[in-house]
Amino acid sequence: MKIRFTIGRKIGLGFGIILLLFIVASFLTNLTLTESRTKTEKVTRIFNPSVASLKDLNYLLIRSKLLITKWFYIQVGNDALDKKELKSLINDDYPTLKERIKGHSVNWNKQEQLDIDSIFLSTEQMFSSYKQDIMDQLNSFDDYEDASIKLPALIPFEELDVKFKAINEKLSTLINKQNSNASDNSNEMLHSFSVLQKIVIRLGLFLVLGGILIAMYTVRTIVRPIHQLKKILLMMGRGILPPHRIKDRNDEIGEMAIALNGLIDGMARTTEFAREVGAGNFISHYQPLSKEDTLGAALLKMREDLRENEQILEAKVISRTEQVVRQKEEIETKNQELEVLYKHVTDSIKYAKRIQEAILPPDSLVKQLLPNSFVLYKPKDIVSGDFYWMDKKDGKTMFAAVDCTGHGVPGAFMSIVGYNLLKHVVDNNNFTTPSLILDCLNDGVSETLHHGQEDSHAKDGMDVSFCTIDFKSLELEYAGAFNPLFIIRNGELLQTKADKFPIGYFLGEQKKKFRNHDILLQTGDCIYIFSDGYADQFGGPFGKKFMAKHFRDLLLDVHKEPINLQKDILNRTFEDWRGNQEQVDDILIIGLKIL
Repeated sequence: MKIRFTIGRKIGLGFGIILLLFIVASFLTNLTLTESRTKTEKVTRIFNPSVASLKDLNYLLIRSKLLITKWFYIQVGNDALDKKELKSLINDDYPTLKERIKGHSVNWNKQEQLDIDSIFLSTEQMFSSYKQDIMDQLNSFDDYEDASIKLPALIPFEELDVKFKAINEKLSTLINKQNSNASDNSNEMLHSFSVLQKIVIRLGLFLVLGGILIAMYTVRTIVRPIHQLKKILLMMGRGILPPHRIKDRNDEIGEMAIALNGLIDGMARTTEFAREVGAGNFISHYQPLSKEDTLGAALLKMREDLRENEQILEAKVISRTEQVVRQKEEIETKNQELEVLYKHVTDSIKYAKRIQEAILPPDSLVKQLLPNSFVLYKPKDIVSGDFYWMDKKDGKTMFAAVDCTGHGVPGAFMSIVGYNLLKHVVDNNNFTTPSLILDCLNDGVSETLHHGQEDSHAKDGMDVSFCTIDFKSLELEYAGAFNPLFIIRNGELLQTKADKFPIGYFLGEQKKKFRNHDILLQTGDCIYIFSDGYADQFGGPFGKKFMAKHFRDLLLDVHKEPINLQKDILNRTFEDWRGNQEQVDDILIIGLKIL
């Protein structure tokens, strides 16, 4: 039996060769990258941290030698700074560094672990000599003047230099070993990449050459015949009967040629009939190709249907034309009414926006109460469910970021209620404690929204971050409903969690009290309070949420910038992430840097 070398087999063979070369290249690349990744992890996770820690130990030993020398030769009291530093170095710094080096040494070889244990033992013996022979003996000005005390300490002091040199030599040798390990792994990694480069180049050449040969073969056996079929089909599509027929072949193109030749013959026999029917000659003759000729039967039925429906269609066209004209007039009238209504609603919302903006603190007040700060405020709609508030009382500055239920018009109503209640609570009480203010606000919102509604199950309320700060003592008080407080200090983000219930407790639920958090600030601290709109925004290359972790990482990046640039960076990052996506919620971020 003769096997047909069909188009599918031809294409499959060509792509199979390319796929095989691609799999080989991928396998070798993955193997090399895996080995390189392992070596890279050794360098970055083991050797480099080990070298850094050992160098820290070397510096610590040098520092201890300098300090013990000063202790012995310089006549000062026991409370001198150098003496305190030496005690702290021996009692605190050295144990901490020792634990860190022991953590690295788990991945060293046995000899290196024995070496570092020997160094630790010698170091601790030297420190013990520091304490017994010098530090415990020379504690006061009188001790330095008493020869019976100082002279006995001279011999142990001179012996310390020998001990120090011995430890230093061992430590230098161990540091060189770790550096050598890192260098060896790096060289092995570079060699692996060099081998991979040669393999990829050779396989690339094979792929290019194979692709060219496969392309030539495909063009010769597939593309050219298909181009001929396309040319004939285009002629038929333009209503031209081709004068030539396609030669038979022993593959799918040959089968297509037979079918196309039959189609051309059928078109030639139906062309005249179609022309007659198209001209309105519904009594023209047409003989189907066979009893099973569905197209021929359909053409004959079409001729009869066209003749019967011609008059009906004319009547329907007249009737439908009149109906369309009437509907068009009605639609135009409704559109005009909708335009007027839309303008009224939009004007009302814009006026509501002006009212809402009037309750927000002006920029001048923000700069006065919170110098070196910014407020990023981006409503989702014309009006917003988020608002920010600030005031000063008893020498303390109070500020809050409030996220009301909903956004747009419903959120704006809630923001007006929240603002008025918050202002009322602060003005009519003599305290500035955030938790007490939120408790009073909680009572006010609950009474305002749910008074007299025993059967109400509405859950309207607000999430709040409230802070009170004394710039003289740098004391910060915080209380929150769902929204936390972020403080970035020395490159580390410190989060103070909020209570997990909102402002506006609901009927049937037990009343809860808010917790107050006291925090002592430091110069250089960056403080952030915010609503959840930024982290909930969809966008990016995959249309996903920005997420709270991404938001924390962004704040860690931008807090290093001047405060006036942080707002621009946050806004630009948000817009770049959002792209063409719709803003899903109101955005509010308040940032403050302590100078």
